[in-house]
Amino acid sequence: MKKITLFSVLSISISCLFLLNQCKTSSNKVNLDINAKPLEKLSEYHFFTGALKDLNPNDKVLPYDINTALFTDYAHKARFVWMPEGTSAKYNKEEALDFPVGTVLIKNFFYENDETNASKGRRIVETRLLIKRADKWDANAYVWNDEQTEAFLNIAGDSKKVDFVNLHGKNIHVDYSVPNKNQCKNCHNLNNVLLPIGPKVRYLNKDFKYADGSKNQLEKWAAVGYLKGYNKEENLTNKMADAFDVKSGTLEERAKSYLEINCAHCHRPEGSANTSGLFLLTKDNNPESWGIMKSPVAAGAASGDNLFDVVPGKPDESILVYRLSENDPEIRMPELGRSIQHVEGVALIREWISEMK
Repeated sequence: MKKITLFSVLSISISCLFLLNQCKTSSNKVNLDINAKPLEKLSEYHFFTGALKDLNPNDKVLPYDINTALFTDYAHKARFVWMPEGTSAKYNKEEALDFPVGTVLIKNFFYENDETNASKGRRIVETRLLIKRADKWDANAYVWNDEQTEAFLNIAGDSKKVDFVNLHGKNIHVDYSVPNKNQCKNCHNLNNVLLPIGPKVRYLNKDFKYADGSKNQLEKWAAVGYLKGYNKEENLTNKMADAFDVKSGTLEERAKSYLEINCAHCHRPEGSANTSGLFLLTKDNNPESWGIMKSPVAAGAASGDNLFDVVPGKPDESILVYRLSENDPEIRMPELGRSIQHVEGVALIREWISEMK
């Protein structure tokens, strides 16, 4: 019989511990097969560690934010990006970054139960994933359960009733809508191709408070290997204004920032509303593109009996204000993503038009 020594036992134990650690590390890595069907549970991707509802990012899952967010019935968003090992996005000055195959953009929509008291917790309603497959981007929504322990794939869309207390102490009710796959394509449409909207250089060009300290997001992405070709000097002024920070830009810059973020994914020559003639990218300097004294292509109830998209000095005679204010699904703009008026957004656009000469 072979004699078992203390050295042998120690060697075996160390080997077992190493193998267990390797298995544990492997199982904790982000789990994504771009050739497979979307996973049924959000937790199966391993984007987050610990309790899922805490949204603690896994290794190389990088949080990010944008200067002005798309309004979605007052939902807050927690955004993350992940790319496969050894890959990075390519710099693009105007459009969304050119992401490598396997990239996942992760956007969590949540409500603080009481915005005046963070200790009362939050409710995550859905998580949207944009996955860069070999031939296209694939959009999938995951709806969270009431226990906040898991989110499940939902391609047909859903509706959730949400109640919360806003910063002014007012009780707000929202019939929150989870989009179906076709609705995702409508907003993320650029020349009939589904593409990301948010991760553009001018939207990302801001500081973010990371776990290891505050840093400009573009510099952070470059530092961790997620962005190639970024030129800091070229982007000193390539920055979108924060619509609700008076220090970030003029009233016009902030109003146009709001309209680009909320409307220009459709209202641009390459978007799904290209026949409207209303083009709301901040780089467009043509007053008619912004609707100033422009008659709408289609009239009727959606015009509110007004004659022009924007009438300088007269917000109450401007179709733009009317459609941003209305909650009727046949009239409101944007068509998707909101069921109630964005009071602060409408006030901003009214102020801009009121001061327009």
